[in-house]
Amino acid sequence: MTRLVTAAALFTGLLGMPVQAQQVFRSGVETVRLGVAVVDKAGQPVATLGQADFTVLEDGHPQQLQLFTTGAIDEGQRPPLHIGLLFDTSGSMSADLSLARSAAVKFCNLLQRAEDITLVDFDTEVRVARFGQADFPRFVERLRNRKPDGWTALYDALGVYLDGSSGQSGEKVMVAYTDGGDTRSVMSFSDALTALKASDVTVYIVGFLEHQGARERMEQRSRLTHIAEATGGLAFFPSTKKDIDVAYAQVQADVNSRYLIGYISSNQANDGRWRKLDVRLNRPELKSAKVRARKGYFALLRPEPVAARPE
Repeated sequence: MTRLVTAAALFTGLLGMPVQAQQVFRSGVETVRLGVAVVDKAGQPVATLGQADFTVLEDGHPQQLQLFTTGAIDEGQRPPLHIGLLFDTSGSMSADLSLARSAAVKFCNLLQRAEDITLVDFDTEVRVARFGQADFPRFVERLRNRKPDGWTALYDALGVYLDGSSGQSGEKVMVAYTDGGDTRSVMSFSDALTALKASDVTVYIVGFLEHQGARERMEQRSRLTHIAEATGGLAFFPSTKKDIDVAYAQVQADVNSRYLIGYISSNQANDGRWRKLDVRLNRPELKSAKVRARKGYFALLRPEPVAARPE
């Protein structure tokens, strides 16, 4: 089923309540979950670590890990994987749309363990549809039939995907194909970034910036990189098909080898505040390794009970 989501509906539905009320980074009430990627100094995944090799600090305080899954285990033991695909079909993507379309189809075909693909294609409007693995041909047809036209509602599209994915359990990975120049959204960049921080989605960006001016290219590269890194993901800016193939290999390795870690926070205050996370390795021989995870999360926010007034 395809849904057309207008900017006005998004603004009402997604921004009409505090962002903390929408957050899904916690599972149930207490468990904080995060995906963690570890790569060595050569950029290769390190997928053989154990729970004792990690320390998670929340606002500087060590946490006791209760959940731990490694990418090295059998796929049947991993949580379900859900793929989100944000696809820019605005007029500014005319020169890059064919390359982006082929890249998106190839990427989704590589991650066949995904249970479904949520496609959010956008220009002036935002459209969303979800496809199971058996519906992959319909997904490809839908993607190939879209023609470049209109303005760019990137941040609204991001908000629509986050709103729709909040009820999914398991691993959630979003890949965005865009030139990054938002010209239409009701959501601001700040709103979109806050919504991302309140989610449990890992974002990978494939940015097509070659046809922009130097100043625009620098600004969009900075914003897109910020979006990806805030979630523990990566941003790529390819100029050739070979560059895209390199990005594929890295994202696929990232998704298939990352660790899933969970803990019950030692800070049980339901204050809606931002909690800073720092994931560290306990192995001295891996001091040159790089650890990527989201930067933090919003605590649950519960309103104080209102005392009854005497009659």
